[in-house]
Amino acid sequence: MADSTRSRDQHRPIRLLTLALALLIGLRGLAGAAARESPFHFEIKEGQNLNYFLRDGPTAAHLLLRSGVTPRLLVAFPAGNSGIGLWFQSQQPPASQWVINSAPVARVARDSAGRLLHGISFEASIGAQRLEAKQAVLSSVRFLRDYQTSGAVPGEVLVSPEFSANALTWARNRLDGAPGYRLTLQVTGGTLLANHQLSAGADGRIKLRVTALSGECPLTPLSGTALLNGQQADDPRAKDTLTFLSYKEKLLAGSWRFNTYFGRDTLMSVRLLMPVLAPQAIEAGLGSVLARLSTTGEVAHEEGIGEFALLSHKRQDGSLSDAPILDYTMIDGNYLLAPVLAAYLLDNSEGQQRASAYLRSDVSRIASRQALPGNPKNSVGQALIRNLRLVASSARAFSTDSRYNQLISLKPGHRTGEWRDSEDGLGGGRYPYDVNAVLVPAALEAAARLLRSGLLDPYISASDRDLLGNAATEAKIWRERAPNLFNTTINNARARTAINAYAKEISVPAADALTSLDDKPVTFHAISLDASGNAVPIVNSDEGFALLFSTPAPAALDNDVAAVIRPFPLGLLTDAGLVVANPAFANENLKARFTNHAYHGTVIWSWQQALLASGLQRQLERTDLPLAVQQHLLAAQQTLWRVIQATRSLQSSELWSWRFEGGRYRIASFGASGTDVDESNAAQLWSSVYLAVEAK
Repeated sequence: MADSTRSRDQHRPIRLLTLALALLIGLRGLAGAAARESPFHFEIKEGQNLNYFLRDGPTAAHLLLRSGVTPRLLVAFPAGNSGIGLWFQSQQPPASQWVINSAPVARVARDSAGRLLHGISFEASIGAQRLEAKQAVLSSVRFLRDYQTSGAVPGEVLVSPEFSANALTWARNRLDGAPGYRLTLQVTGGTLLANHQLSAGADGRIKLRVTALSGECPLTPLSGTALLNGQQADDPRAKDTLTFLSYKEKLLAGSWRFNTYFGRDTLMSVRLLMPVLAPQAIEAGLGSVLARLSTTGEVAHEEGIGEFALLSHKRQDGSLSDAPILDYTMIDGNYLLAPVLAAYLLDNSEGQQRASAYLRSDVSRIASRQALPGNPKNSVGQALIRNLRLVASSARAFSTDSRYNQLISLKPGHRTGEWRDSEDGLGGGRYPYDVNAVLVPAALEAAARLLRSGLLDPYISASDRDLLGNAATEAKIWRERAPNLFNTTINNARARTAINAYAKEISVPAADALTSLDDKPVTFHAISLDASGNAVPIVNSDEGFALLFSTPAPAALDNDVAAVIRPFPLGLLTDAGLVVANPAFANENLKARFTNHAYHGTVIWSWQQALLASGLQRQLERTDLPLAVQQHLLAAQQTLWRVIQATRSLQSSELWSWRFEGGRYRIASFGASGTDVDESNAAQLWSSVYLAVEAK
């Protein structure tokens, strides 16, 4: 008995230690559960589209239900930029609005091999006597959006449904055998007929219980104090949009169509949101760009991941690799990185404190758990130097010989290269105004500032120092000479004739535009120059870049703002917002391509309004402006904010269109018309920037 008691006493410290460890682990578990992001969701209705966003633990999903003539059910996942879409045959009469009867909830399931799938389940109904499934696509969102626009889809990703108990199920593994995708539709109101047809119940509605799942690896959410610093505007929709699109690995460009990394979108969003972003969010965005730089310092525009990457590799070399495919065809991101990084490291108080440590941090561990191609292990500082070399070397030619053909051109064989990245966005031009007149000199100035700061000293070689040593001087040359090549002047008589003719063509009034014109000529910067150096005479919103990244002379500033803020079809201003392009002075061919149904035509992009608003505020903070110029800018600012406030309902969307009706311009959702070339994302990263861009 004594020995037994002594044995228990000897082990008591061990048992107490074990109990203490268990308690500590339990407390940590509770703390972790408390720290986990609370589930959140929000809805957006645009035209015939009902959007529901949910983020709950590892599950993030965007449900989009489309009614009308072409009903559709679609779920997009940030995980792997994957998605599940089901398109139905055209309807006459049109199907009435979808109703979500039971809100989406996060769902975790296992595939036939016992592997985890993440997604959502929900119940919804639609007013239609009959629906017939036309095509299901379970794969990369890249393939879903291609099918949406062209009806084309790779045969390798198609799968036929299975019937069981009044339900249809589409399920398949990824092409490499990894966990794939599953969509189940159970008819709970109505009947499932042969040939994938759904018939309504007695109430004239078809009711469905839907489960949509993806096996792609979930991203790590950014939210709360890791996302915003508490200085943001009280704008719930913008905050929801930003939260849904923000992850430690990357910031997503927009949902549903661009649920992954886009370099330009990330850089512009970080720059505009910087006053309200937490350092972790700024560095997540910048890190995602730096991690994807090419070996020569180019900024990747877009990444192809998941099954899109798999199929691309299979067709190129027969492999089944899911290594990301990075697109370097865009040129504007190359000249955005340095100004945005300089703004963080030199002008942001928290960035200043973190600058040295951040530059030492390892790029390969910042933004992705998956190795990115062509990117050696290096620090942020080393990656930045690669980009600055590209900036300085590419700018040298124009600095020594300032002719148009020494400007930065679109890459050979490409008709796109900056944010107006549809085939007609630059009107056939080869030398974009925003890149050459604004972003190149801004990048050179940023390089000069970073060099002077001493922050680059641990990473810069003697040859790099020689290359970057003249950056400030070369920036001045670009500032003085490049914008002049884009100057376009239309005399008063010709301008009046053009405005009247164009207004008649598109059935809008010309009176306000002509009154604004008065007896003066029209002067503006062309959207681009063609291959022969001729200006493409389209009034455009890219002056916003100049206002944010440049310090124009007062007289030039006054004229450039006036050119933009005048009433359409002389300038860009309408009751429905600020259009991004106005082809009134262009030839008939260009007018036919720059319509309010074109992706970069006479349509309104939310972030371009925010860019102009932010730029105007920056210019108004100058102390060298004559009183008359300052007053003109204040009037322009007030006019712009009236339009922004009037279009709040679509503020977080990618873009929208307009129609002229009842004597005024009225908002029209982009994609709602059968003649629109595409559709708008309901949640767009750079449209969330109103959290930092506020009316003064």
